[in-house]
Amino acid sequence: MLLIITSTAIAQEDPAFSISIGAFFTDRESRTRVDGDSGRGTDIDLEDDLGLKKSDTVFRVDGYWRFAEKHRFDFSAFDLSRASSKQIEREIIWEDTTYPISSTVKTDLDLAIYKAAYTWMFLKRDRSFLGATIGLYIADIGATLSTSRGGSVESNDLTAPLPVIGLRGEYRFADRWSLRGSGEIFAVDYGDYEGFLYDVFAGLDFGVTKNVAIGVGVNAVEFDIGVSKNRFQGDLKWQYEGALVYLKFDF
Repeated sequence: MLLIITSTAIAQEDPAFSISIGAFFTDRESRTRVDGDSGRGTDIDLEDDLGLKKSDTVFRVDGYWRFAEKHRFDFSAFDLSRASSKQIEREIIWEDTTYPISSTVKTDLDLAIYKAAYTWMFLKRDRSFLGATIGLYIADIGATLSTSRGGSVESNDLTAPLPVIGLRGEYRFADRWSLRGSGEIFAVDYGDYEGFLYDVFAGLDFGVTKNVAIGVGVNAVEFDIGVSKNRFQGDLKWQYEGALVYLKFDF
């Protein structure tokens, strides 16, 4: 890629809107259990037991809208869905269905992540700030297991909107260079949900022009939650971490 970098200094005004579009190179570890009416299901390692890929590259969108001098709305969206087919090496009970050892099980895991948060920038100078955030981490999950002969199919869907709190900041240490970071946590034992989540991000941006930057970053998430709902009863535990490369557009 040929980058034409002008010698004009980057303006210091805060953009009202920013969007980053890029690739997220993920490495994942996932465990789940789905209980049925007759009892507890099997604790399943989705990668080792069912053959889902541990590493993948997905499209990702992040951004924010600054609607007042010290107030903004941040958002992210990406899809971590996977599919596999594997001859299982142990018996698996998923909800009320038993998949015997050596049967070939097809797995479809739909997982979309949406993040939205309000940020109050309580410390602000030029285009550097530190802010407090409150928002939602939304995991839209659908999982289907079936045998290769089509004899049994079990499907479960769940949308988990988890409230998170945390900190977000940016430090512009040179005319074209800035560091960005955020950390959010969730912990609850109430109603249908119990468990915890943490989400940590760090990124380095280089301003190519006044309105365009290129960047690299890392994001690490761990999610462990028990669910007791009509359509889903069991436990979800996964962690993903990976690197990002992106183009950032400011308006």
